[in-house]
Parts: sequence; C-alpha cells; structure tokens
Amino acid sequence: MKKILLVCAAGMSTSLLVNKMKAAAKEKGFEIDIDALPVSECASVVDEVDIVLLGPQVRFQKPQVDALVKGRVPVQVIDMKLYGTMNGKAILEGVLKTLGI
Repeated sequence: MKKILLVCAAGMSTSLLVNKMKAAAKEKGFEIDIDALPVSECASVVDEVDIVLLGPQVRFQKPQVDALVKGRVPVQVIDMKLYGTMNGKAILEGVLKTLGI
C-alpha cells in the first residue's frame, strides 16, 4: 500500500481533499493511505511515506520539506487550480503517475 502525505498550514481544507482522493482511489479499486498534517508536524512521518504533496498555501516551504526527505521521496506542490476545486481524482492520478503506478 502506498502512503501519501499532504502537508498544509493547519489541515482544515486539506482534510476535505484527503477524503476526495480516498474516494477516487476507492473508485479505481486502489488501496492507498493518505494523511494530512501541518508542515510543523510532517517531520515525524516523512520517513514512512512514498510521496509528499504540499498545499499551495505552503509551497514556499518546499525547500524545508525537501531537506527533511533527503531525496528519498518526491515532494510536489499541488496545482493551485486542482486544490481550489478540490479535484481529488486529478491529484491522485498525478500522484500515481509520479509513483509509476
């Protein structure tokens, strides 16, 4: 099972996106674990995930997250339009493509 971490400012809007991504994964018959954490708490779990997605509101913190993962996993900023429309399906498809699934 692949693990995705969504990093955000406080976790409110991102939890809605997590639910939409989980629904899209279920629709595809794909088992995936998706969690959302504020950037201040992501250091505790980055070693356990396959990819880190940053909400557009914290994109400026990508260098810090890159330093945490040390190149072990991809770190991507979620497209602002996809995030704004809560397009969990498109975001999940991008993740699967990045992971080669």
